[in-house]
Amino acid sequence: MVTAPQTRYARSSGDIQIAYQTFGEGEIDLVYVTGFVGSVEALWEEPATIPFVERLGSFARVVAFDKRGQGMSDRPPDPPTLEQTMDDILAVMDAAGIERAALFGISEGGPASILFAATYPDRVSALVLFGTYPRMVANDDYPIGASPEDLDRFEEIAIRQWGGPVMTHSFAPSIADDPQFRESWGRFLRRGSSPRDAVNLIRLYRHIDVRDVLSTISVPTLVVHRTGDLIAPIEGGRYIAARIPGARFVELPGVDHLMVVDPDQILDEVEEFLTGQRHAQVDDRVLATVLFTDIVSSTERAAQLGDRRWGELVARHDELMQREVDRHRGRLIKTLGDGVLATFDGPARAIRAAQIAARATRDLGIDVRAGLHTGEVELRGDDIAGMAVNIGARVAALAGAGEVLVSSTVKDLVVGSGIEFAERGEHRLKGVPGEWRLYAVA
Repeated sequence: MVTAPQTRYARSSGDIQIAYQTFGEGEIDLVYVTGFVGSVEALWEEPATIPFVERLGSFARVVAFDKRGQGMSDRPPDPPTLEQTMDDILAVMDAAGIERAALFGISEGGPASILFAATYPDRVSALVLFGTYPRMVANDDYPIGASPEDLDRFEEIAIRQWGGPVMTHSFAPSIADDPQFRESWGRFLRRGSSPRDAVNLIRLYRHIDVRDVLSTISVPTLVVHRTGDLIAPIEGGRYIAARIPGARFVELPGVDHLMVVDPDQILDEVEEFLTGQRHAQVDDRVLATVLFTDIVSSTERAAQLGDRRWGELVARHDELMQREVDRHRGRLIKTLGDGVLATFDGPARAIRAAQIAARATRDLGIDVRAGLHTGEVELRGDDIAGMAVNIGARVAALAGAGEVLVSSTVKDLVVGSGIEFAERGEHRLKGVPGEWRLYAVA
C-alpha cells in the first residue's frame, strides 16, 4: 500500500483554502498543475495514477494542488479563472516555502501555467506542457480548435454520465475497455468534481485564450504531445511550441490524452529536460504470451441468474481457469469479473490452455472467448502493462463465442506445433497502430 503524503492547506485570494501536497526527493522543485479535474488524495489511491506520481517524485520535489472548486479545496460557486489559478499556484508555492519552481501544466492546466510563466518569470525556472492548447474553441484565426458543437456534446455527456467512466474512449482509447481503468476513472472524476462544477468548467473553457502571451515567455520550455490525442489535437501543441521563443517540441506516438497511460513515455522527456539526465525507472521487461478471456454475454447471464447464482458460477469459472493456467505453466495475473488475464512462457501452451478452458466452460453453461498475443510486457509488481497487453485485450474483444483468436505473431511462433488456424482477415485494433491479421485456432 502506497503511503500518501499529508494534505495541507494554503490561503489564496478571496480567502479560499487550497488543498496541496508535497512529495518526492529530487533536487528540482516542480509545481504540478492538473488538467480537467483532479484530486491530490485520489492520486495515491487509484491504481492508474500511482506509477505516475511515484515516477514524478523520483526526480523532483513536487507540489500538487487541487484547483479551487475541485477535490479537497474550497468550492466557490464559480469555476476558477486563469487569474485565480495563478493566485492559487502562488499560494501553494509560498506555503511550501518554494521561491522558484518548474511548472508542469497538463491539458487544461496548460493555459494557466503559460500565463503564470509569462507573468511571474522570476518564480519559474522552466515550463513543461503536456497535451494542452492555447485556445480550446476554434474561430476564424484559430481553425484547429474544437467546435462549439463539440463542447455542447461534452457538456451533455458530463451531465448525463457523470459518476461513471465519462468518455474513456476519447481520454484513453488504448485502455478504454479495461474494467479496472473504467472503475478507477469514474471514481477519480467523482472525487475531483461534481457534475455541475464540471459543466461550469467546460463553459469556462470556451473563453480561454492565451495565444497573445506565448511570445512573451522567457523561461526554458518543453512541449510534449502525443500524435493521436483525441481530446487535445497535436496541432495545438505545435502552435504553442512554434510561438514560445526557443521552445523544444517532442512529439510522441500514441492516442491517449491521459498521462497515466504509459507515464514513463512522457516523464523520460520531462526528467531529461529538467535535470539533464534520463534516469527512468525501467520496469522488468520479458517476452510473454498474453491471454485474455471473458464470458460471452455476461451481463445478460448475470441478470438471468441473479447475484448469488451468478457469483457462484463466476467462482467456478475462475477455479477452472486457474487450473488450466497452472497446468500449462502459465501465471494468472488477475481475474476481471467475467474473465481473466494470464501470461505464458510459450505461445503453444497458451493456446492449448485457452482451448481446453473454452471447452470446459461449456459444461458450466457459459461460452468463453479468448485472445492471445506475444510481445514484450512490463512487470509491475503482481501486474503487467505495455502494448502487448493492450493488443491481447483488443484481439480477445474480436473473438466469437467459444473462439480462440490469435495475432499473426502468435501464429508464426507456433509453426511446427501441429496447431492449425483459420484466417480471420486484417483488423484495426483500437489504440494500436497499423493493420493486424488475426487467426482463429481451428
